[in-house]
Amino acid sequence: MIGKEKMRSAKVTRNTLETQISVELNLDGTGSASFETGLPFLDHMLDQIARHGLLDISVIARGDLHIDAHHTVEDLGITFGQAFNQAIGDKKGLTRYGHAYVPLDEALSRVVLDLSGRPGLVFNCEFVRASIGDFDVDLFHEFFQGFVNHALVTLHIDNLAGGNAHHQAETIFKAFGRALRMALEVDVRMAGMMPSTKGVL
Repeated sequence: MIGKEKMRSAKVTRNTLETQISVELNLDGTGSASFETGLPFLDHMLDQIARHGLLDISVIARGDLHIDAHHTVEDLGITFGQAFNQAIGDKKGLTRYGHAYVPLDEALSRVVLDLSGRPGLVFNCEFVRASIGDFDVDLFHEFFQGFVNHALVTLHIDNLAGGNAHHQAETIFKAFGRALRMALEVDVRMAGMMPSTKGVL
């Protein structure tokens, strides 16, 4: 168990001409969350990551929403990934791999990830409609692409079933949180060893 003095946490602020984003992240949290993105459905999805991943996440995002949500969502994924990469440390003793299947009524998603040190995203989800409220579902891919590029994580996301776009999205984000939680667990049998034959991740 990691003590409070060794909690894996980070705060990252990223400012561009399009967005101003601040992310505070504690990987050894309790699921505490605070979001101000201007995008209520995105806040709802981020809350799934926090709650099911037992991560403490605080986000303040200001973006050019008068144009559309693309820059805000993509840059939030980037900043979240940067915070994750800073917080995770050297990865010694970690489980490294995580996976989860999560259902919600008719929907089912699978997320598998590797704290590999190499960015990679495979995203297979055919949403049943193009938007959830006024949120463009294409932006979920942009969020996860931004995350993996900067967290240096290999991530496979597959929506296996679903007839409701809200349910599809929610199963993805819940499964992502659960998979992160698994991968971030300290494996006592590793006793501080690097979980790789290369000796580095």
